[in-house]
Amino acid sequence: MASTKDRQRALERARYERVQQKIARQQAAARRKKRVAIVTAVAVLVVGGGATAAVLATSSNPKTTPQAQSSASAPASAAASAAPSSTAEKTGYTKTGTAAKNVGIPVFDATAAAKPYTATIHTNRGDIVFTALSAKAPYTTFSFQYLAGKNYFDNTNCHRLVTSGIYVLQCGDPTGTGQGGPGYQFQDENLGYFGAAGSSGQVTYKAGTVAMANSGPGTNGSQFFLVYKDSPLAPNYTPFGTITKGMDVLQAIAAQGNGPTDPNTQNTPPKEKVTIQSVTISQS
Repeated sequence: MASTKDRQRALERARYERVQQKIARQQAAARRKKRVAIVTAVAVLVVGGGATAAVLATSSNPKTTPQAQSSASAPASAAASAAPSSTAEKTGYTKTGTAAKNVGIPVFDATAAAKPYTATIHTNRGDIVFTALSAKAPYTTFSFQYLAGKNYFDNTNCHRLVTSGIYVLQCGDPTGTGQGGPGYQFQDENLGYFGAAGSSGQVTYKAGTVAMANSGPGTNGSQFFLVYKDSPLAPNYTPFGTITKGMDVLQAIAAQGNGPTDPNTQNTPPKEKVTIQSVTISQS
């Protein structure tokens, strides 16, 4: 027969195990919640519903080894991974996938790309104006100017708004699904714009930043995001513009929150539709 002390020890041991199990469950729940928060933030910038590994990814841009020519301003890691094709060597851009709008592929012109410009995004909610970082991201700003000149962005809906963890409005897909692109891709640039990443592997993308969405290194296309509040992100998304007017428009859109999540794409669109009516480029 067990002694009183033995029974007490057994009860204490059972109580201890229950407490440890409860703590383990709480820790597991916290880890799951953290993973969900991270995935939600990452998915914001992901172009395409299936590309959840990159914050702003586009599923129209497959995760392949980048083919675009590496510019002098691109980070060393991007330059090392780039394997230029004959097309990319001539143009700076590589044909890929099916274009959401058939606008051809730009031929990079270094002289034209170096010229600074201001872009005005005319939306149904008001104008948003940004200054292009032409000297720091020439391939990106040249592509954006090319697409604007081809009316690529006209009458397109911004398909994703993120209001937690990171704070961005994502646009640039004529299909409005987050899966469309221009039929070409190009390398990353200017990834050190906000300094070196900290121990978290992130930097702060400042409010007013305009940056490219992608589905992995060297897969930039047409989708971009507008940062309306400082956002912690891995330095994987090319910053190519700074908003100089219209932050109030962007913040008003964010203040209204999200509409229902699209069950097919898992996009979280703005509650009130945001449509880019046109984009005007003005040379500085």
